[in-house]
Amino acid sequence: MEPVHSLSTDQIAAFVSLAHAGSLRAAAESLHITEQGVRNRLLALESRLGVELYRKSRGIRRVTPLTPQGRLLLPKAMAFLHQAAELCDLFATGDYVREVNVVASQYLIEYVLIDAVRRFHDAHPLIRIRLSARTEQTIEETLLSDPDVALGVAAPYESLPDLLYTHLFSMPWSVIAPRRHALARHKMLTLAELADQPLVLYERGSTGRQHVVEAFSRLGLSPRVEMEATNTDLIVRMVEAGLGLSIVPLMPSGVVTQGRRVAIRSLEGQIRPIDSGILVRKGEPLPAAARKFVEFVRQDWPGGEEPNAKSAKAN
Repeated sequence: MEPVHSLSTDQIAAFVSLAHAGSLRAAAESLHITEQGVRNRLLALESRLGVELYRKSRGIRRVTPLTPQGRLLLPKAMAFLHQAAELCDLFATGDYVREVNVVASQYLIEYVLIDAVRRFHDAHPLIRIRLSARTEQTIEETLLSDPDVALGVAAPYESLPDLLYTHLFSMPWSVIAPRRHALARHKMLTLAELADQPLVLYERGSTGRQHVVEAFSRLGLSPRVEMEATNTDLIVRMVEAGLGLSIVPLMPSGVVTQGRRVAIRSLEGQIRPIDSGILVRKGEPLPAAARKFVEFVRQDWPGGEEPNAKSAKAN
């Protein structure tokens, strides 16, 4: 029997945290230890493996601090931590509660995930889902920098080779207007009719804003942006108050505008739909508790793909 090499989960966790966080300082913060503590663990790991895993010299900031040997080790290190977690769970009994950290957009938390998490907790009382609201762009950044976050639920902002996307559902676009607005008398509207109207749109840097601006641009038009807002609920309130019209993706159930004094008119495919789904880190197996949650959520949208189906894409 070959001798078993001594590798600790602390050493491997320090390495994975460095890879995701990008610096010793950020890795130390995520692990709640000192920078020197992270450095000591990494040096011990390098000594055991006999290779340099990350660049020590300061200078031009790189996308990753890892050496080629470090990049080769990363997927195996993440699998090592995953297997260690499964060993710890193997004999867990009684009141042992597992927590899954999920980052998602405010829209999806409010109109999709709150109900899904409530039902999941009823079905799996020993798995707690912890939701944190982020913008689409910061959801992707958080997944790449924080190993404690298991997955994201969002409309991907851009294509990232280190993330995998599983499609759940798409939302078409509609115009919302005050009920007495002149355009509310039309059954259907075009972007050309909206070009000179004061619009309340999503903030710059969001997937929604990107889709709307692209659609106007294809027609050689520029939207007249009167106001910006960070979430759909706020946009609906602004329109209801008569501050302008808006263009938003809406859930088929109508829950977003239910009870609001606004008129809704379809844009019939004039803007690319918002695709929403699950984002996970490429090459990193999901913990068992996180897999259960993904499977539970996908039951509502059986047309989605497996979590490792494809790379994260732009909408």
